[in-house]
Amino acid sequence: MGNIAILSTDDRTNQAILQACADFGDEFVPVYLRDKSLIVQYLNYELPEIIVVNCSDKYIKLKAILKEIKGDPWLYSGGFVLLHEEESEQELLKSFAGINLLSIIPLDKLADYFPRLLRILTQNRGILAQRDLHFLLQANLSGSFLLENDPFDLITYSNLLANFLFNANLVDMDGKVRFYVALMELLINAIEHGNCRISYEEKSAWLDQGKDILDLIREKNKDPAIASRKVYLSYRIGPNKSSFLIRDEGDGFDWKARWARRGEDGLEELHGRGIAMAELYLSSLAYNEKGNEVTLELRHAGSEGKVVPKVFTDQEEVVIQDGEIVFTQGEKSNHLFYIVSGQFEIIANGKCVSVLTPQDIFLGEMSFLLNNRRSATVRAKGRGVLIKITKEAFINAIKERPHYGIFLARLLSQRLVKLHKAITA
Repeated sequence: MGNIAILSTDDRTNQAILQACADFGDEFVPVYLRDKSLIVQYLNYELPEIIVVNCSDKYIKLKAILKEIKGDPWLYSGGFVLLHEEESEQELLKSFAGINLLSIIPLDKLADYFPRLLRILTQNRGILAQRDLHFLLQANLSGSFLLENDPFDLITYSNLLANFLFNANLVDMDGKVRFYVALMELLINAIEHGNCRISYEEKSAWLDQGKDILDLIREKNKDPAIASRKVYLSYRIGPNKSSFLIRDEGDGFDWKARWARRGEDGLEELHGRGIAMAELYLSSLAYNEKGNEVTLELRHAGSEGKVVPKVFTDQEEVVIQDGEIVFTQGEKSNHLFYIVSGQFEIIANGKCVSVLTPQDIFLGEMSFLLNNRRSATVRAKGRGVLIKITKEAFINAIKERPHYGIFLARLLSQRLVKLHKAITA
């Protein structure tokens, strides 16, 4: 997994993190950062996949660090784990809006929840390595999770999937938030009504007392028979849409009757709105006959709202129509292209050798950097949008933010690994 950036000066907290990491051998190596300039430098050049922030640490200049990260969210695609003591989760969510969150952990539960988080991450390495897997998404990416009967798992897995879709430029920020909310509603429903068998009346009485439904779930989990139940979550992510399946180990419910009540007073109560909200935020939603399995589909966004690297936002946007040639083989290389949307065929000597998408990030970078002529022709497969980047703009971008060079080097290394595998297969 590699290094974990730990933004904390509290010895007790740092020792708990060190102990949790030690249980996984060399899978996780904590790197403790205290000074603001060192923190920013490390995040810029190391691009860690996991960043742990002690939000209750008064010595960590959180506002200044957040300003730096929010200044260019495209680059900081790692997942943030927030530790807190007095701050409310809602306050933290507001402060970290627009940043990829993995989990929020109270400091008094750190010893229990942090090892659990690391276990989830090590078991699901692929979905966490968002940028590293982008080039694989030319084909469908699929997998499955087995979730414990606990709200903590739901939050972590929902964030993993929502972050992946956003970092892969498949949804915009609003789409990411809507997907997360919809997925959480359906997963909580699977545990709440499915595995825990919490009735409508029981939940109503609990909410009427001003209590949190998650606390009722934890109360139910004190029964070993209930705590042992699982939720199954599978996903299939393609270039144009993603589908997900959620199944619990409960008896199911009469979803047809609940569906028929849409628009009635029942949907205005403190609960009963989860399915309606999920249906609103997703492209489609369908239950099996029993009611313990739901399939949901999310169509990916177009070019609108896609995140573009900050240093390239003033460059020319080019709309490419289906079949249009971006550049031809043998042509002199003058520009690099950032892929906002669409699919682009790479044609070498009259043969299509690859198709690039937004997950590949750049187009034409090799000949651009080497001052060579184009080694292939690029043709649009459907409508697409590109950012046309001049050499001057690219060089100035590297001067302004040298860590972009590190990212580009990683990207080129991934392309070479992919090419090597294709040649030796």
